[in-house]
Amino acid sequence: MAKYEEDYDKYEDDELDELDYDTNASKQQDIEKTLKGYKVIIICLVAVLALITFQHFRLTADLKQEFRIERDTLNNQINGLITEIDQINLRNDSVSNELRMNIAAERNKADSLMAKLKKERNMNREKLRKYEKELGTLRTVMRRYVHQIDSLNTLNKKLAAENVGYRKRVAAETSRANIAEEAAQDLRNKIKKGAIVKARNVQLGAYNTGGTNVTRASRASKFKTDLTLTANELTIPGQRKIYVRIIGPDGAVLSGGADCIMEFEGDVISYSAEREIDYNGQDLDVSIYYSNENLTSGVYTAEVYMDGYKIGTAEVSLR
Repeated sequence: MAKYEEDYDKYEDDELDELDYDTNASKQQDIEKTLKGYKVIIICLVAVLALITFQHFRLTADLKQEFRIERDTLNNQINGLITEIDQINLRNDSVSNELRMNIAAERNKADSLMAKLKKERNMNREKLRKYEKELGTLRTVMRRYVHQIDSLNTLNKKLAAENVGYRKRVAAETSRANIAEEAAQDLRNKIKKGAIVKARNVQLGAYNTGGTNVTRASRASKFKTDLTLTANELTIPGQRKIYVRIIGPDGAVLSGGADCIMEFEGDVISYSAEREIDYNGQDLDVSIYYSNENLTSGVYTAEVYMDGYKIGTAEVSLR
């Protein structure tokens, strides 16, 4: 009986050991299966992460490329605006100083916007929209200035056309006025020329102290110039002075003194004798005397002047 119980206990222990082995093996298999499942999951997650990373970098690259394109487009638009501003300044020399200063200020803003855009490194859509908004504001302001300039050009063209018409009228009136002035001046010259009092029957004679006409220089002591002022209705009546210049054989003027000078055709010349008369527009006989006892033989010439004109001449020859 004791032997049987011992054998049974041994059998029971063997059964328990076999059962524990089987249980451990099953657990090991379960762990291996679980690890394989985790590996598969990890591999899938890595693949998904790699795909997501690839898509992220691809999307980022696409966005950067899109931003570069939009920035280049924006850059070209700013350049175009700057060109338009420069052309406005070059085209319109008649723009007011105030408007020119405003346009220059907008040009500086465009330059500043261009500089900021070139320095921008972390471009994003929000910044692009901000730059586009600033560019839109500049364009709006410039359109207003262009409208003002176009209005000025239209007004200038209208004024220029009116000015041309005005100048033509002024030129026509000036031409008519010049013609009228020339005609008036010509008439004044004719009247002035016609108003000159002429002398006729001008004679120069030599006389001795007794008043007798002589022909020898040794006997002569004075000259008498006789003339008749002709009638002229165009001449204003009044007091006149008649001057006589007696020129000797040597060509020198026989002067009546240091004070005997007069103006003739812009020059100051000396004269021999003068006489004041009252001319009333009718014929008037006049005699003018000049005394000089130191005469020599030869031809003497008398020149008669009145109102700034030489009105007659006469000669006498003394032996």
